[in-house]
Amino acid sequence: MSKLTVGRRNLLKAGAASLFLAGVPIAGFTKDKLLGSISVIILEGGMDGLAAIPPIGDADLMRMRQAISPASYLPLNDFFGLHPSLQFYAQLMARGQASAVHATAFPYTKRSHFEGQNMIEGGGLSPFSEKTGWLGRALELAGVAGRSLSLDMPLILRGHRDNDNFYPASIRGSGRPPADLVEMIAMGHQMDAAQMFTKVARKSEERVQVPRDPASLAAYAGRVMAQTDGPVASVIRVGGFDTHANQVEEGDTDAGQLARQLSVVDDVIAGYRRGLGKAWDDAIILTLTEFGRTVAVNGTLGTDHGYGSVGLLAGGALPSSRVVTNWPGLSKKDQFERRDLLATIDYRSVCAACLEKALGLDHDLIASQIFHQPDLPRVFEHLFA
Repeated sequence: MSKLTVGRRNLLKAGAASLFLAGVPIAGFTKDKLLGSISVIILEGGMDGLAAIPPIGDADLMRMRQAISPASYLPLNDFFGLHPSLQFYAQLMARGQASAVHATAFPYTKRSHFEGQNMIEGGGLSPFSEKTGWLGRALELAGVAGRSLSLDMPLILRGHRDNDNFYPASIRGSGRPPADLVEMIAMGHQMDAAQMFTKVARKSEERVQVPRDPASLAAYAGRVMAQTDGPVASVIRVGGFDTHANQVEEGDTDAGQLARQLSVVDDVIAGYRRGLGKAWDDAIILTLTEFGRTVAVNGTLGTDHGYGSVGLLAGGALPSSRVVTNWPGLSKKDQFERRDLLATIDYRSVCAACLEKALGLDHDLIASQIFHQPDLPRVFEHLFA
């Protein structure tokens, strides 16, 4: 009998996009009208920020990365360009509805996918130190409940309360179970099991058909979030950013694996824009990735696990377009451990600013109760002034 083995790296590339919705206002529980919505796009694998937003004004870029830097980059300003796959994002930049934060990362430097992804979702001080997620904790502080459109509740949305989840699917030959049958099953079990079957009964009434491609998921999320008393938060996962090899195609630095995945991200942002409609004006979308890639190119036209990367922001809640950075330089002496882009901005501060804008929470409260870092710098003015 043949045996199928899926390696760790292939497993990371194989995952399809998934959507999670949370933060449903509840009468009597949600205290105030929320200021807007917040959506997170998790880029799994470690996105190469030096290719997504190339620092064209840094003389060391082409000396070290000419083999993988996009040739047809779109100029943002005298120092930074934009990967040509981010066409819709470029339009938002031109309209003053997108920004980028460069040379940034969560405070994690050990380059493990699993530890890094846990850090960016949990928002703790070390990997696997949190059982809840920073967005879930923020939603609780804002007084809104969480719900996950998935078979599981992702860590980033988990809070201390009993958040629920459901998974819209259509199984051939299945039908809606009779309510009296579910009630009879519930009555024959202990309290905890009875509550579980009651939840099943409620979920069986929700029949939602959603295409599984990332752009359609984003458009659906936007439509639901735009509804009165709809969810205020969403999370979409997009994999395929672990570009150890063939990050670009030989002879065409505008094409390759990274270009394809950045096109997916561009489509996701465009999907949110379509779905949100007028609610776009109060929306914030931001990307998360566990780390960046090495400055140097490896022997297979790829890059290895690094440190600093770039965060992409979009939405009508942004007052203007800008690239926010404290640029460290790319020369060997300026690199982190003489191999990676140094992160000079704590990306938790960016997440905190987005929470402050969307949910109306105080920065000091976010810093101490959500990220457990009371002295976390406030960058709100750099993004939303």
